[in-house]
Amino acid sequence: MLRLRMDLAARVIDQFQDSARTKLAAAQALAAPIAQAAGVMAGSLRAGGKILACGNGGSAADAQHFAAELLNRFEVERPGLAAVALTTDSSTLTSIANDYAFEQVFSKQVTALGRSGDILLAISTSGNSRNVIAAVRAAHDCGMNVVALIGAGGGAMAAALLDGDVAVCVPASRTARVQEVHVLVLHCLCDGIDCLLLGVE
Repeated sequence: MLRLRMDLAARVIDQFQDSARTKLAAAQALAAPIAQAAGVMAGSLRAGGKILACGNGGSAADAQHFAAELLNRFEVERPGLAAVALTTDSSTLTSIANDYAFEQVFSKQVTALGRSGDILLAISTSGNSRNVIAAVRAAHDCGMNVVALIGAGGGAMAAALLDGDVAVCVPASRTARVQEVHVLVLHCLCDGIDCLLLGVE
């Protein structure tokens, strides 16, 4: 048992070190697109738009986390910002999945709620989530731009993006590492939005 605990402790240290290496490697590659995405989002919010966010599993939790940071606050006091996670209404999600298809659980919400000038935050670690890609296409149909948080080369979602969209593609393929960087990216977006809207130093 003692040896097992020691082996597990070493494994935990390896996880921390691998996560840190992944984040440091991503910093140079992602700084510019994150800054661009923060600018796009802040511009939409300043003009009276809103941010719709979606993803599956851990990415659904990230969508909710981001919406909460905007609606409530991040690190400084400010009025709430308009953001909606499309992952939280179980009645809406299950009715769409039951009556139509799970692939449409986000796209139908985007079509109903999205307006030209709004932003879709589309999160997929693989870039191949069909319901998130469908939401991207619905956003384009509504005149919305997309900020895509992806990894593993971007998958099919990267190919679905248009001019005016922003791809933040984590240069990693391991799901856990991509998700960990996505959380940091979301915090960077929150900080960047606050800086652009409030002049936070």
